[in-house]
Amino acid sequence: MVVLEQYTLRAKGDSVQCHTVTYDNKAIIINGHRRILLSGSIHYPRSTPDMWEDLILKAKNGGLDVIDTYVFWNVHEPSPDNYNFEGRYDLVRFIKTVQKVGLYINLRIGPYVCAEWNFGGFPVWLKYVPGISFRTDNEPFKAAMQKFTQKIVDMMKSENLFESQGGPIILSQIENEYGTQRRALGAAGEAYMNWAAKMAVGLNTGVPWIMCKDDNAPDPVVRDDLRIVFNCSVFLSFTH
Repeated sequence: MVVLEQYTLRAKGDSVQCHTVTYDNKAIIINGHRRILLSGSIHYPRSTPDMWEDLILKAKNGGLDVIDTYVFWNVHEPSPDNYNFEGRYDLVRFIKTVQKVGLYINLRIGPYVCAEWNFGGFPVWLKYVPGISFRTDNEPFKAAMQKFTQKIVDMMKSENLFESQGGPIILSQIENEYGTQRRALGAAGEAYMNWAAKMAVGLNTGVPWIMCKDDNAPDPVVRDDLRIVFNCSVFLSFTH
């Protein structure tokens, strides 16, 4: 699979420049050059807004290029259609702070996030939706998931935060660590995964979408088996 994405990359302190971004099974390729981008996680609800800039600066000074964060559905929509993006839940402010410091963002919308977070980030009210079954080919779940994902994408677009708009978001993630569940669910898991990918790509963010820990994600979503994203908890031993 070869995917060609056109979007802009903001050099630290420079004006916006257009680059061609592709990838192969070895690396992300930016303007014809393979890049190694080091990423680390800062979850905005686990700190306070007055801490964010210092945390991000420390990440930058430690050599990171990208901050990744999940989007935590249950704090943003504690009850149906009742949204909260204030205080430590101010996602736009967090992303703009990352941009101010001069780093990129991998926005992991999910909206299932795991993250050792209550209910995997799902709002509790979701389980009381009639006929719902989580993370499978289920219409009530897919409707709720699409509505929240659309809201987050629209919010990012309205603030020009995707890299295609000159913002810092260079990647977005749909679903999370779904490979094991997909295999367990069989056809229903495959159908749901394909739907999630098509839904995400259809939101037209102008940046690539990824899935985490799924080596069978459909085109053009980036698959794990392309190995352009590596987990630093995986170590290999070499002998000379």
